[in-house]
Amino acid sequence: MTDLDSRSTQSLGTRDSNGNHGWLYAILALLIVGAIIVAGILPRLKARAALKVETNEQAVPNVNVIHPKMGAPQQEIVLPGNMQPFQDSPIYARTNGYLKKWYVDIGGHVKSGQLLADIETPEVDQQLDQARADLNTAQANYGLAQTTATRYQDLLKSDAVSKQDVDNATGDFAAKKAMLASAQSNVRRLEEMQSFEKIYAPFAGVITARNTDVGHLINSGAGAPATELFHIAATQTLRVFINVPQADSQAAKPGLVADLSLPEFPGKTFKGKLVRTADSIDPATRTLLVEVDVDNSNGQLLPGAYTEVHLKVPTGVPSLILPVTALIFRAQGMQVATLQGPSGSCKASEKEKLACAVLTNIALGRDMGTEVEVVSGLTADDSVIVSPPDSLISGETVRVVTPPANGATAN
Repeated sequence: MTDLDSRSTQSLGTRDSNGNHGWLYAILALLIVGAIIVAGILPRLKARAALKVETNEQAVPNVNVIHPKMGAPQQEIVLPGNMQPFQDSPIYARTNGYLKKWYVDIGGHVKSGQLLADIETPEVDQQLDQARADLNTAQANYGLAQTTATRYQDLLKSDAVSKQDVDNATGDFAAKKAMLASAQSNVRRLEEMQSFEKIYAPFAGVITARNTDVGHLINSGAGAPATELFHIAATQTLRVFINVPQADSQAAKPGLVADLSLPEFPGKTFKGKLVRTADSIDPATRTLLVEVDVDNSNGQLLPGAYTEVHLKVPTGVPSLILPVTALIFRAQGMQVATLQGPSGSCKASEKEKLACAVLTNIALGRDMGTEVEVVSGLTADDSVIVSPPDSLISGETVRVVTPPANGATAN
């Protein structure tokens, strides 16, 4: 082999070796570029997937749930009332004259039949004296007529007098007897009129007004309006009349216990009892008039005072209690959101604490400020969402969170 051939062979071998290395470099470069691309895309894909998962999780609202509380078997209604005496009466004079003396002033406690005042009645006294004199005359005439009639009856048996004379004597006796009865009646009338000179208490109580004084002219009402002398009120027991709303009228039965509170006795209550009702609804107010009696033997309570009557009325139907924050006000009516099992597109998972929210219509009873009474639409076992989101719809997935230990609502 010549030198030329040897050089040619070496040159071809060198070219083949360089070509193989070029391909290797190209493949290596492609691998590096691919690795760089993969290393840049994968984190983005992972981040996008994580963002999607996080967005989906954040789209599920967190909610707190509670169980409704059972309402009390009795409900308390507070109604205004005015205390009134058990008996209350004005005292008038039954005869004309002048007030001689009074014995009891306002605030005085009197017994039944106790003397309150004396009235001077000179006209009645004089009329009584005249009537007694007339009675004596009538009695004398009656005695004479009786004797004459008896004598004539005896003489008639022996025909000593005529029948006409006997009839005249008998008729005169009957007339004198009638005149005696009239005189006696007139005396009794004037004696009763004279007895009205003394004013007595008709029942035990307290004198709340005295509208007369010594020397006042007393008019019993003949030809002029009568003047009230005293006013008496029986305060051992006080009446309180209240108007119970029609919705509670069936439960307002005699025997119910009532607590009375007054502004002048802060923190203190007085026991009363419902004793009677009007058994009729007032069409103007749609209320039932009832009477509550309260013992006042110690005299602490004053007639005419304002009081609040706390009447314990048994509930007719079982009720549940919810906070007002659980209520949803929408066009469909009053609603609450409760938790139920999965349905449709709603996902529920006990592990992830996911549940389905369902909007339920309810009927409310009493409004107690921070709480309301639910009379239908719920059961005690229902889980009710507190402070539901405004955008919550029926069938939406929610996440149940554990309420804080202090009872505050979680965000």
